[in-house]
Amino acid sequence: MNLPLLTPRSPDPALAGIIKLAVMAVGGQGGGVLSGWIEAMARANGYACQSTSVAGVAQRTGATIYYIEMAPMGALAPVFSLAPAAGDVDILIAAEMMEAGRAIMRGFVTPDRTVLIASTHRALAVSEKSTPGDGIANAAEVVAAAEIAARRVVFADLEALALANGSVISASLFGALAGSGALPFPRPAFEAAIAAQGKGVQPSLRAFAAGFAAAEGAAPVAAPAKAAPRPLSGPPKLLAAWRALEARVAALPAPVAAFASPGLHKVVDFQDIAYGAEYLDRVEAVLARDTPAQDHALTAQAAKYVASAMAYDDMIRVADLKTRPARLARIRGEMGVTDAHLLQLTEFFHPRAEEIIGLLPARLGARWQANPRAVARIDRLFNKGRRLRSDSLRAFLMLYVLGGLRRWRPRTLRHAEEVVHLDRWLATALAHLPQDYALAVEVIRCRRLIKGYSDTHARGQSKFDRVLAGIALVAGRPDAADWARRLRDAALQDEAGLALDGALQTIRSFA
Repeated sequence: MNLPLLTPRSPDPALAGIIKLAVMAVGGQGGGVLSGWIEAMARANGYACQSTSVAGVAQRTGATIYYIEMAPMGALAPVFSLAPAAGDVDILIAAEMMEAGRAIMRGFVTPDRTVLIASTHRALAVSEKSTPGDGIANAAEVVAAAEIAARRVVFADLEALALANGSVISASLFGALAGSGALPFPRPAFEAAIAAQGKGVQPSLRAFAAGFAAAEGAAPVAAPAKAAPRPLSGPPKLLAAWRALEARVAALPAPVAAFASPGLHKVVDFQDIAYGAEYLDRVEAVLARDTPAQDHALTAQAAKYVASAMAYDDMIRVADLKTRPARLARIRGEMGVTDAHLLQLTEFFHPRAEEIIGLLPARLGARWQANPRAVARIDRLFNKGRRLRSDSLRAFLMLYVLGGLRRWRPRTLRHAEEVVHLDRWLATALAHLPQDYALAVEVIRCRRLIKGYSDTHARGQSKFDRVLAGIALVAGRPDAADWARRLRDAALQDEAGLALDGALQTIRSFA
């Protein structure tokens, strides 16, 4: 069947007056409020306007696309589209940098027409957070792509500007839209839309002004100066012991001291002053076998990772962190809680049988751990999700008492296991030292595979053991350090360890 050739119609001049705007926001960023402001402002200034939203359960708690079309009111009511189309968006507002990247990938940003307004801060996706290593996407690549893909870009940390003015990012994004000049409305029209809402007007107007200034290229709002650290106070005996530890750190070579100082703070915060002395004993033992010719790289890495190994996450540590005043203050600040609000805080506590047995005395815990029936019995009692309302007195006291068992920790099975594992790891690294300095350093760095609590810790330790087994296969080769690094990087690529399996198979093929 032959179809007749159709002559293309000329573009409808009536469509030239339609402004098409898309907002890509993440849950909690006020994308609906922003689109409401834009819609109200357009109608108040004689424009016909339509706003729609397409909600999605994306990698960041529901990324939503809000789509707005507007045109000057004429004799006939226009019929607007319900969703944005690739190559047909005039203004794209991204409330987070990777949302700007998604918009570019979907073709919403084009060099012939699109003004791209985006906040440069990051709200990490689940895939970025769940990667065992550094899974954070490269925002610089999005910036480079935007410079090519968009007709004009407006970039600023609009989240920081909003927080600095006691508001949320929707207000600073609205200000950046006004400052960009992409819409044919004066600044008072934007501010009137905020005022008409009647809620949180003054903070929203301050954030709006900051976003407006950022879009115009004004100097960014200076970050508040950090408060000076408070001087140490406490019993004279403990202060003297702490200053003695600080003096030992100061005597270390500079590359080592740079890691040993925060490491010392970490282990003392985890346990006590005596534990800090044990930490420095281990660091100094590695230093005694190190060489200045390598800029003490081995000891510097040991200072970093020995601290992490000694400050492991057990039930005592988790409970301690959950009840600290600084954590509660941070949560109140993030949620915007004032004295007029009531904060209800629910903790998810899910200990396995291993965590419970790990709190027992070392000998008794070892016997229980070797008894499958005892493990199964404890697992049935405790291995279930528990939600504790830590704003209630009973739950808070339970966590507080558990977090205060520091003095009991050195007697526990978990502590004994961590010490054995730590000593074995250091001995393995130092055994490579006479023949292959670089390999010894890489073995020290493998400790970063072990982190977290409960199942996360178990998976990390399993990967650590498999990586060290792979290193043993390549030890003695001139490229052993490179293979150790590749194994570690492979272990950090995915939670299941599939990349590590592939790397180990490659080694077994030639080892």
